[in-house]
Amino acid sequence: MPLALITGAARANSIAAGIVPRLVEDGWDVVTSDLSTGDFPCDLSDPVAPTELVERVARERGTLSALVLSHAHDVESGILDTTAESFDRHVAVNARATLLMIAAFARQIDATGGAIVAFTSDHTTGNLPYGASKGALDRVVISAARELGPLGISANVVNPGPIDTGWMDDETRTALTAMHPLGRSGTPKDIAALTSFLLAGEGRWVSGQLLHADGGFSARY
Repeated sequence: MPLALITGAARANSIAAGIVPRLVEDGWDVVTSDLSTGDFPCDLSDPVAPTELVERVARERGTLSALVLSHAHDVESGILDTTAESFDRHVAVNARATLLMIAAFARQIDATGGAIVAFTSDHTTGNLPYGASKGALDRVVISAARELGPLGISANVVNPGPIDTGWMDDETRTALTAMHPLGRSGTPKDIAALTSFLLAGEGRWVSGQLLHADGGFSARY
């Protein structure tokens, strides 16, 4: 049974939590990690923790075949009110931890290869440190597709658009639904289906891509 590590699965209605049952249904052995919950709690802002997390999972559970990176640090601020400390923490969790986990994942991979899926965002104005750090994540993951491809590792970034994971109030939900070509907000199950494909053998030819899996939401730009 192949082994997958999913980060950011603490909240019951999160994207990551929605992916877990789909992968189990697909036949994956799934382990989860979040700041203080999951099978392997981990503070990804610690510069040594991301590497130690992957190494511990591999040591205790076996070789990882998939890495699903859905963790995020997100405190809204703009150019005029973002502090250096806040910016650094966003980069540490969203970008640096991604880099370190991918590197550790690649070092433990076996001859069967593996797959990486990470989640990003288009946020910029009003949510600058989050958006900037997610932009850095994009480049790390796309670079991994090129550099780690010879190891049999595929790597993709998924932009899910606005997913209703409990953060929307009624006004926001109504406004976003009106902007959706399909007439509804996305759900974690929608993203789980794509993740399932990208991690499966037949999906690994897709690599090095930033995929907008948002029901056509981004087509308005």
